[in-house]
Amino acid sequence: MAGISVTLEGDNIQLAFQKGEQSTAVVMDPHAARSLVKALGQLLMAIGESGEEAEDLEEMVEVTSPTIDIGMDEHGFAVVALQAGFLPPFMLRLKDDEARHIANSLLEILNSPRDVRISLGGH
Repeated sequence: MAGISVTLEGDNIQLAFQKGEQSTAVVMDPHAARSLVKALGQLLMAIGESGEEAEDLEEMVEVTSPTIDIGMDEHGFAVVALQAGFLPPFMLRLKDDEARHIANSLLEILNSPRDVRISLGGH
């Protein structure tokens, strides 16, 4: 998938966006990455994704994939593909408002000073 990629940069995670010839990259620490994983788990529950592990999605799930791919499906929806903890690899299709919420939330976290992030206990 084209558009967004997530890779490991030492102990941090780099989230890179590309549209046309413009590209932007942001680096997030493990705490911010965990917030993203939690948000994805909540979105899975919101769209009715269930299974034996559904109750465990409320707990923090560590991302075990060295990359997270983000792009668009054949219908123009944003899609996130990753491996997280005990879950098998999966793809999450997002409506525009859900994708904007995730992007805006990550920007709020990344734009906050570290001491504010810690005092708020996540997002």
